[in-house]
Formats: sequence, C-alpha cells, structure tokens
Amino acid sequence: MEQESDLVTGEAVVLDVRAAKLASRGLAMMIDVALQLVTLVVAMLVLSQIAAFGDEALALTLFLVTLVLVMVGYPVIFETLSRGRTLGKMALGLRVVRTDGGPIRFRHALVRGLAGFFVDFWALGLLGVVAVITSLLSPNGRRVGDYLAGTLVIRERMPAARTPYVGMPPQLAYWASQLDLTRLPNDLALAVRQYLSRTSELRPEAAEALGYGLAQQVAGEIGAPVPPGVPSWAYLSAVLAERRRRDQEKLRPQYAQPVAPAVSPAVAQYAPPGQYAPQGEPVQSYGQSYPQSYPQAAAPAPVTPPQPETAPEPENPFAPPG
Repeated sequence: MEQESDLVTGEAVVLDVRAAKLASRGLAMMIDVALQLVTLVVAMLVLSQIAAFGDEALALTLFLVTLVLVMVGYPVIFETLSRGRTLGKMALGLRVVRTDGGPIRFRHALVRGLAGFFVDFWALGLLGVVAVITSLLSPNGRRVGDYLAGTLVIRERMPAARTPYVGMPPQLAYWASQLDLTRLPNDLALAVRQYLSRTSELRPEAAEALGYGLAQQVAGEIGAPVPPGVPSWAYLSAVLAERRRRDQEKLRPQYAQPVAPAVSPAVAQYAPPGQYAPQGEPVQSYGQSYPQSYPQAAAPAPVTPPQPETAPEPENPFAPPG
C-alpha cells in the first residue's frame, strides 16, 4: 500500500510524492535477494574448485570478498549508477530519493547499503525483522538505512490520472447557457471536477453533503442559486460543462469572411450569367469597349466529298530482301 508524502525542498517548496510502503518494497527486495543468491551460488561453485586444489584459505578469503561485494556492493553500485534504483526497484517502479526530493549520490547509497547489511537485514537485522518493524512504525515506510542516509523510497511509476468527462444534463442546457461564469475561480472549478470524479467512491451521505457545500460556493460566486428540485451534482455538472463549452469556443479559430474589392466607377457592371447587354450598347470588360457591329462571316466553300484512294498493290511477302 502507498500513501502520499509531502517533502519540503530547501526552497520551502512542498513536493507531493507517493511513498512506497512495505508491500511494494518487500517485493522489490525479494527480487534483489533472489539475484544476489544466484550470484553467490555461482561464486561458491567457482570457489569450490579452488578449494579442491588444497588452497582453502584463498577460497575462504575470496568467498568473504564476494559476499561483501554481492550483499553490499550490489545495491550501492546499482543505486549510484541508476540514481536510486536496483533491478528489483526498476521492476516495481520504485526509486530512492533524498528527503528533499533530489537524486541520491554515492554517499547516500553507501550508507544505505552498509546499514542494510549490518542493521536492517543480515548481520543484526534478524533476516529483515528490524527493517520490517521500522518501516511499519515510520509514516513513510523508511527503514534504519533511510533515516541514516536521509533518503526515502517513492513510487515513481504511477497510473496516469484520467480527467473525468463531465456531461451536460439535457434539462439544464438552456439554463446553463444564460449563466455568467466569468467570476468562477479556477481552484473552485478544480475542486468541483475532483468531487464529480470521486462521487461513486464516497458514501451517499458524504457525497450529498460535500456536493451541497460545493454547490453553495459556486452559486455564491456566479450569482445563480440551485434551481428547485435539481440535485447538487447535476447543478455542478451543468456549470462545469457550460464552462468547458465556452472555453472550447474560445480556442476555435475565427475565420473572417473575404471582402470583395470595390468596383471602379469607370468600369460598367457585368451582366449576370445568361443575360446580355441591350442591342446597340457596348459591353465593357476591364474598362475596354468592343465595336457595336461585327463583320459578317464569309459563306463556307462547298465541300467536295473525298475520292477513294486506290490501294497499292501488296508486295510479295516471300520476295527475297534487297
């Protein structure tokens, strides 16, 4: 289970993050421990071959070095290079950050790794009992290593919040179009939207009380009381839907109608299609006049029917070339 945590940066900016709790951190830890155990088993098989040749002291020394590298070096190296993530945390979408929200560095990862080996999990941690108890008592699920390093594990991968669609009740469409919504504050509109998106998650009496309070606030801002017999949620839905409709209209581009250029007085008006100028008056176009009379076209010459041509005699297809 995760809960929201408020982190305050050095500039006094409050960061709203989602702190990872015991369930997700435990699963990420199981993935990391499984990888560490596999690495240790492979190392033991290799070291057993060295001990078979009689050099047991060397094999024991190499085993201790490998144990420290795997149990301490694994989280330190991964969290330093990936800015707070091991392979298990990557799989669960978790990340280690500083308490001010910034990325951790090598010193933070080293303190966490050493505290995890000696206090939280292995040496004195009773196989993780200390870490579990500390995380349950901490409001943000922090273990001893987090307190010593000044870090916090947060849930980095969260489902994207979908903006709920607020529809217009058909019975209130005309009424809402007459409202003056210019005085509706943005923060109040956001509170109403969040309420409408969570109405199904609230108890009926709690949803009704919260909706009534928001409706009274909105009515005081826009100067339009809730109509008689209209539920609070319907009133709020109508107000938000009308506000969204007006905002969308403002975003639409306004296309101006093209204006025809003014016609010069020296140029006569054109006749509509299918009509002609009166007989004897010139038809002007672009300020030029045409003659009133046109020459008569000459009579066409008689056409002589074509005479059939005599087809040439076909050549002998079997004649030799040349």
